[in-house]
Amino acid sequence: MFRFPNLAQSVPSRVSLLLAAALAFSVSAARSQAPIQAPIQVLDASALHPPLGARVAIVEFDDLQCPACAAANPTLKAAAAQYKIPWLRLDFLIPYHNWSRNAAINARWFDLQSKALGDEYRDQLFANQSSIYNPGSLAQFTQTFARGHGVTLPFSVDPQGKLASEVDADGALARRTGITSTPTIFVVAANSKGKAFAQVLNPAQDLYTTIDRALADTAPPLKPAPAKTPAPKKSSGK
Repeated sequence: MFRFPNLAQSVPSRVSLLLAAALAFSVSAARSQAPIQAPIQVLDASALHPPLGARVAIVEFDDLQCPACAAANPTLKAAAAQYKIPWLRLDFLIPYHNWSRNAAINARWFDLQSKALGDEYRDQLFANQSSIYNPGSLAQFTQTFARGHGVTLPFSVDPQGKLASEVDADGALARRTGITSTPTIFVVAANSKGKAFAQVLNPAQDLYTTIDRALADTAPPLKPAPAKTPAPKKSSGK
């Protein structure tokens, strides 16, 4: 609970407290509101398609330290579950974030244990983002998460740098696509009679309707009714 500073405190102390309170309020407000993104010009659409065998999917470029990504995450998770469609989560790191790269590497290590565990780690990071402020607090969070799920973390989750290379590959793919900010979210469709992909600028308002439209545009053709087999003619026996 926020308390006003004691008037006996020095002016610099009171100013510092007020600034800290304002910052905390602004972060809280950013989390509680649906992030509205600017439209981008897609330069290369090769990443904007569903996995093989899926009609429609969500493609998201995110950064695990991004407050706007944290605000959008519950909506994306609920939509993917409701429609039972794939949700492709791609890393696009914001350079000045001090722990998101380590978090992305950790998430991929948990993916190797099970994809569900990796996604749960990402979801929990977003839910607890405000309490993680540097690589050390991230390491403590990750250890606690692993123990809570019966997993033992190795001394190094990426000794050969393979997971880091995968994170970097996602970033390169994002730049080729034309991504400039996070989260950038698309609903993508295969063999659509409408748009092959559509950017979702306001997830809270537009995600579900965009998925509905994509599913309608990719509806499988109705199977023709089976032809009726003519009844055999009766023989006129004598």
